[in-house]
Amino acid sequence: MNWDDTTDADSAEERLVGSVADREDQAVEAALRPKDLGEFIGQEKVREQLDLVLRAARARGATADHVLLSGAPGLGKTTLSMIIAAEMGAPIRITSGPAIQHAGDLAAILSSLQEGEVLFLDEIHRMSRPAEEMLYMAMEDFRVDVIVGKGPGATAIPLELPPFTLVGATTRAGLLPPPLRDRFGFTAHMEFYEPAELQRVIHRSAHLLDVEIDTVGAAEIAGRSRGTPRIANRLLRRVRDYAQVKADGVITRDIAEAALAVYEVDARGLDRLDRAVLEALLKLFGGGPVGLSTLAVAVGEERETVEEVAEPFLVREGLLARTPRGRVATPAAWTHLGLIPPRTAPGGGAQQDLFGT
Repeated sequence: MNWDDTTDADSAEERLVGSVADREDQAVEAALRPKDLGEFIGQEKVREQLDLVLRAARARGATADHVLLSGAPGLGKTTLSMIIAAEMGAPIRITSGPAIQHAGDLAAILSSLQEGEVLFLDEIHRMSRPAEEMLYMAMEDFRVDVIVGKGPGATAIPLELPPFTLVGATTRAGLLPPPLRDRFGFTAHMEFYEPAELQRVIHRSAHLLDVEIDTVGAAEIAGRSRGTPRIANRLLRRVRDYAQVKADGVITRDIAEAALAVYEVDARGLDRLDRAVLEALLKLFGGGPVGLSTLAVAVGEERETVEEVAEPFLVREGLLARTPRGRVATPAAWTHLGLIPPRTAPGGGAQQDLFGT
């Protein structure tokens, strides 16, 4: 029940194990989101540190420091921003970097903020440069200069802002310029969840959705959720559907396995696209190395789809490696697909030299 924002890869939207929140996800998440830090599952260090920041701010009667949350989609950045507002007893305004293309867009939002309000800026790294430079002054001095007119006759009118808390969320912290990153008083990186934590997420969501699930059934779903609460909740809903139609509505390990087999999500959380990439790499190219474009053609997908949608999880699982010569399958990939690597495969024995000897 800790979820998050979106990814740049549009093709990920239709994947059951994709981290993009579709309309159904957004509707369900609104009902399942934890309301305070006590309900929030996982991210222990982040919760402890954020709790100290918020409690200290309340004790001083001041607005909380600006907060930057980074991490993969679906881990809880949006949820934490709402919790910050709730813990501070303040309203929250939600927008995103791509929606702010001009400095005037940002000025209009900032000038309408109330004192103590929380401004959640999703995908902050995608904000336009002029707006970004305006944000520096707003965060540090609670002031912006509004430019009136053009050319030599242009005039900068200073506009005072009430104290507010900016919560920035990004999936690519490295793209944030240092001047912006340094203006955040608290920075947290969201980690992928352990299966035990995802089990707790699934049990809580099942309770709120009035779904009966046993411990081993929850463990089976958690193990296929790619360390991401959003995916865990989506898989839970699909298994619930299967249990209602094909069984008595109770989710057990057997029911979870059968349901996820229908949806082509295997024991490690790989789906059709992930397995297609691995199978092409192993069966067509002997484990690699092979170029990304060639691999994409082999699986019938766009280059960007393979690179941005499939590869990150395969690399994180240790099934695929990126090398200067191309993509290479690891021994774990051969094992996962039940294949025996040839002697010339990466990790499978002696390598051929340039002349094939």
